[in-house]
Amino acid sequence: MEESQNYGHRHPLLLLLNEHQPIVANCSRCGEKVSTPCFSCAQDCGFYLHKVCAEAPLELNHPFLLDHPLLLMQIAPYSFGHYICDFCHKEDNKFVYHCSCELDFHIKCALFTFNIAENNLKELDHVALHDPLISTENGDYVAMCFGCCEPLANYTHFSPDFGFNLHEKCAKLPLKLNFTLSCKICKEISPRGFVYGCTYYKSHQHTFTRLLKRVPYICDACGFERIYVAYTCSTCSIMVHKRCTTLPRIIKSKWHDHRLFHKYFLPDEVRSSDCIICHNEVNPKHGSYCCSHCNITFHVRCVTEDKGLYSIVSLENEDEMPNESSIIVIERNDAGEATKIKHFKHMHNLTLGPFDGGYGNSCNGCMLPITDPCYYCSECVFFLHKTCAELPKMMNVWYHYCQEPLALISDKVFGCAECWLISNAFAYECCGCEANICLRCVIALTPGARTSLKHKHPLFYYRRQREKCNACGTANVGVFCCKDCNFVLDLRCFSLPIKARHKCDEHLLSLMDHDDNSYSKSHHCDICENSRHPNHWFYHCATCDTSAHVGCVLRRNYPFLKLGNIYEGTDHPHPLTIVKKKYYYPNCDKY
Repeated sequence: MEESQNYGHRHPLLLLLNEHQPIVANCSRCGEKVSTPCFSCAQDCGFYLHKVCAEAPLELNHPFLLDHPLLLMQIAPYSFGHYICDFCHKEDNKFVYHCSCELDFHIKCALFTFNIAENNLKELDHVALHDPLISTENGDYVAMCFGCCEPLANYTHFSPDFGFNLHEKCAKLPLKLNFTLSCKICKEISPRGFVYGCTYYKSHQHTFTRLLKRVPYICDACGFERIYVAYTCSTCSIMVHKRCTTLPRIIKSKWHDHRLFHKYFLPDEVRSSDCIICHNEVNPKHGSYCCSHCNITFHVRCVTEDKGLYSIVSLENEDEMPNESSIIVIERNDAGEATKIKHFKHMHNLTLGPFDGGYGNSCNGCMLPITDPCYYCSECVFFLHKTCAELPKMMNVWYHYCQEPLALISDKVFGCAECWLISNAFAYECCGCEANICLRCVIALTPGARTSLKHKHPLFYYRRQREKCNACGTANVGVFCCKDCNFVLDLRCFSLPIKARHKCDEHLLSLMDHDDNSYSKSHHCDICENSRHPNHWFYHCATCDTSAHVGCVLRRNYPFLKLGNIYEGTDHPHPLTIVKKKYYYPNCDKY
């Protein structure tokens, strides 16, 4: 027995070394039963400490937590005083090793894992090592190794006196491991046990310090004001939320073609701009994600709220994978514009020029009427809008949640997953689920301002906003809205063709956004002969005074099917050719 320092106790402590000395008491730091060697109060006030608990350092730099030290605290810094150990998952209200990222450990759990991580197996000499031949079954319960979650009886194992079990082989695992495969190779989440995690990115170059008081502040990382526990970086003079301490510096988002970099403060030359996703202003004085190529910005919350829409870029100097172009440029003009190209979906070269063929021809990519500028084929009837021709072979889109990319296809009859219309023009097909999205929807849903020939202001797509469409009167979630007025269009009405053809009239029908005729009996559809709303959009022929519902013209007439294409996706035993309907046609004599 010898006298030692008091380790925070008001009386001197005695170190008890006699193994045969009976002690019936609990450790005042960990709450478990004590045995020698241990410390006891010299004045016999009932204060006892395990020697390990007494000599635990006030600050522990744990190899599992490279960014923050563990601080030894008498009580957990929570209003309720209790905590759950993040190692053994047991609740306690005694001394705790606490990390500013709100990780908590029992003293013995923290020291045990510290020795495992440091490979200090000599420090575990006091822990009994059990032979695998000895049964670890207790009734229906089979003891499991924390490291690999396999039964202890499979291998030689440690069984510490605080109820924690670990295979010897798991205790000898290296702290670091070079591995060539993805850290998400099995796509399984383990709630317990040891795991190897990538350390390929660092969210911030300095350590954050946690403020124990809750104060109202604007987070310098995301720009949101909340009353949260704050984390500060004294070097950078910033204050952030807990979740923002681990924001990745570089991400690749489905919302944009280039990598996005997180910035706490935007440069002076970047004034306030609107977020590409929510279209509200991004304050340059607070954190955001931005693209250095395109000079566009995103709110942190907008671009990271859906983990399926972005991935973390591992290295800052990692080469970006460019989208492979669909065209090969053959000739350019003095301004650098491609005037002759070879598109991988057409056999002949295409030339950029004005279109003079009227509305009888449509773009082979989107099936909408041809407008300037366009690429045309001088050897056959083939047209592509310049925008449609420049779309890449492969792309990712934010509104398709499958993790696989989409490939550009053509000459396949499909139903668009977004607008539900039938087409056989160009489309993007998911390499995973094989869903198809028409080019009209792909272009319409590309982030940024959009224009409509039926409205003078730019329109912006709000994916979670529910509004009534001005064109059809239907309320939908996900609409194009005007910031300057109350004009709203849903996706299908936004992509309506300005001109359409129907058998009810020999002329092309024009899309109208209102009916100037106030006579109520004229407000009917000449196709279905039902009434129509005078303020809803409709198709009209001014020459014949023919008017029709949009749905009657488009959905019953398949305006986005190219004539002459072969279709084999039916129960009919022969390939079918898409042609204009004939009212008196012969039966198939080979059926």
